[in-house]
Amino acid sequence: MKNASVAIGVIGAGIMGERLLNAILQQEPDLLHACGIWDPASTAMQRMEKTFPQVPRMADASAVIAASDCVYIASPPASHLDHARAALAAGKSFFGEKPLAIDVADARAFVAQAGNRGAVNFPFASSFAVAAIKDWIEKGEIGRPRRIEIDVGFAAWPRPWQADAVGWLDRPMQGGFTREVVSHFLFLSRRLVGPLHGLSGKASFPEAGKSERRIAATLRAGDLPVTLAGAVGETAKDDHNIWMLEGDRGAVRLCDWSIAERRLPDGAWQRAADALPNEQARPLALKRQLEGVVSLARGEPHHLATLAEALNVQEIVEGILAG
Repeated sequence: MKNASVAIGVIGAGIMGERLLNAILQQEPDLLHACGIWDPASTAMQRMEKTFPQVPRMADASAVIAASDCVYIASPPASHLDHARAALAAGKSFFGEKPLAIDVADARAFVAQAGNRGAVNFPFASSFAVAAIKDWIEKGEIGRPRRIEIDVGFAAWPRPWQADAVGWLDRPMQGGFTREVVSHFLFLSRRLVGPLHGLSGKASFPEAGKSERRIAATLRAGDLPVTLAGAVGETAKDDHNIWMLEGDRGAVRLCDWSIAERRLPDGAWQRAADALPNEQARPLALKRQLEGVVSLARGEPHHLATLAEALNVQEIVEGILAG
């Protein structure tokens, strides 16, 4: 398979499954191709038949796995590890949506056995904005790093484009913005600075049966202190976020997913010259993610989020929600 086109099968035909499938179909078929998709919902499969008639619809998850070199798992979180275990048992690799799982003990046991045969879809691993921030840090523009601040906010949860997934996305067992959004910025902190530890956090669940509406936490990434805050209903924006790393001579930040900025000596923030809004930046990052998936499937080194990184993020996320 070293030089053959990598067959990627998709389990889950929701927003993320559809988004990655669309990205696969835009790549060179000699590099990778979509070999099939399955979702337990007949309405989702009918939508896939209409939207992607060229992609085979499979009878079940086992059929997707059998046809694949690498399985993309985009089902609800509680099913992630079952599908991942089935893929590995069949000798296939997998690329899964976050969170890795919702049960930390189960995730730890899985990661201990899985080795390097899987990765998790944290697109900041392929973000050009993150690359710009990393370059500024390495050039010493912020001096000695001192602290990280993460702030996320939503007008409502779920966000409007996630309405079809409200059945699980706004429930405390699998959903909530901490798992879905905050996890990305925890991964970014771990990838750029160091392992996450020393958590003290809490979450507020004011509506019975619904996911969290507010979180607050402190932790450490490597040796740096991290402060984290998130809330629903306190901003007019559908989705607003800032990740900032401050040093003794300056600061850098990532705003609204894709805008890298650095603070100038006069206190003003300057955008990276090639900054793009998320709608334009996302396809570029997905292309790089898929290049990593090809390397993963071929057993080659890749830049994707490792299972160990995803587990570390999950431990912090579930710790916040339990608090």
